[in-house]
Amino acid sequence: MSQRTHRTAAAFVAALLAAGGGTAAAVSAAAASPSCETRNNNTVSNLLECVTLDGVREHQATFQQIADDNNGTRASGTPGFDASADYVVETMEAAGWNVSVQDFTFQTFENLSPAVLQRVAPPPTATLESTIMSYSGSGDVTAPVTALPAADATPGCEASDFAGFTAGNIALISRGACAFGIKATNAFNAGAVGVVIYNNIPGELAGTLGNTFTLDIPVVGITQALGQELAATTGLELRLKTETVREMATTSNVLAELPGKNAGNVVMAGAHLDSVSDGPGINDNGSGSAALLELGQQLAKVKPQNTIRLAWWGAEEANLVGSTYYVTNLPEEELDTIALYLNFDMIGSPNHVFFIYDGDNSDDVGAGPGPEGSAQIEQTFEAFFESRGIPFKGTDFSGRSDYGPFIAAGIPSGGLFTGAEGIKTAEEAAIWGGTAGMAYDPCYHQACDTYANNNDFALEQNSDAVAYAVLNYAMNTSLINGEKAKGNFRAPAPEQPAM
Repeated sequence: MSQRTHRTAAAFVAALLAAGGGTAAAVSAAAASPSCETRNNNTVSNLLECVTLDGVREHQATFQQIADDNNGTRASGTPGFDASADYVVETMEAAGWNVSVQDFTFQTFENLSPAVLQRVAPPPTATLESTIMSYSGSGDVTAPVTALPAADATPGCEASDFAGFTAGNIALISRGACAFGIKATNAFNAGAVGVVIYNNIPGELAGTLGNTFTLDIPVVGITQALGQELAATTGLELRLKTETVREMATTSNVLAELPGKNAGNVVMAGAHLDSVSDGPGINDNGSGSAALLELGQQLAKVKPQNTIRLAWWGAEEANLVGSTYYVTNLPEEELDTIALYLNFDMIGSPNHVFFIYDGDNSDDVGAGPGPEGSAQIEQTFEAFFESRGIPFKGTDFSGRSDYGPFIAAGIPSGGLFTGAEGIKTAEEAAIWGGTAGMAYDPCYHQACDTYANNNDFALEQNSDAVAYAVLNYAMNTSLINGEKAKGNFRAPAPEQPAM
């Protein structure tokens, strides 16, 4: 990979302070104590003393500077991503890990202008809020609208759903039950000239059609409320315009390994490194990426029982391309050595909830349970938060992040999440604070997902939870697959810090 120079995080923090960007306490990247630089952090108490919020924020500051130097983005296929990958390689090699880079090709996507969605009829005409679906084609169409029945349990998921559809119309479809790309493809095959997909929960809809979607048809997402209003409108005619570019590019995954005594039992943890093209992606997913970098630095002197493999995925925002490429190209004998996979995607959302992936499907929402062992991973994170008196909530394996390919391969999976475009409820605000009726991350997939788009408490607690879980399993995966550590390693959760 080509090497690039970056302004150091310390320099960026100094620049923030000079510009009035915060107090020193809020943005300083404090140096690790000498003891952290020299000792073996092979216990939870030692490790969590050295994994610090300042350390995580220092890495996020570097990602921000990289984006600032590269047109405000770190999207895969751009110089901003390449510089981010170089930074991960340099940091992990300096910490003594075995680092490899896996290149692959994928289809890029860029919006050239905002979506246009206008009600032409019935009067009065009006401009409506919409978001271009990633990998939408381009088009400028004005046509009558055919709304598929929202009562259908799988709206738009089967070709038969479009029986009687009038070719030349725009299709209006509810989200749910299958991928957006399937809905759009079925609509296109039925003769639709445009597709509008509305959310099935409150809030905006910013989705992806998948990086294999190549149909030249405009597709946008809208809120549930607007979609229901349009579906109930008689004689509806809309204008829909999108202007996009799709092309092939090369990007990469970065993998870092710390060999264990048991080379045939691998503990994996990953976070996607790329942002969307519209912003720097410092929460999505500079938060998970930075937490893994901080963890990697502080684990450098540990000699684990099991091999630790950390991954920074490319092209996650193109529909999990990097993690899918890794899993599908790994020989079966190597795939069988992976004991579990932990995923950390958006762990510092400003209007956060502490979500843990629902490994046993005890919440009975959406997808079923993860592969056997996923329930135990969920319990590991629950034990951590219970020890600190922090409430938590299950979240579904919805397939929207890099655990997806691992679950499909039968690998026990779990992880943490603090929310994206979903809307915080009044009940959640009463438990975790924040603002009801607002998105968990109001800057999700936007230019404002910057260094300032963060909740320190959420990021600090989750970074500790990341370290706690990885070290636990690095020493003992008996709860997952029966592999025990010498000395029966046990990692009690740390005491509750000041809140």
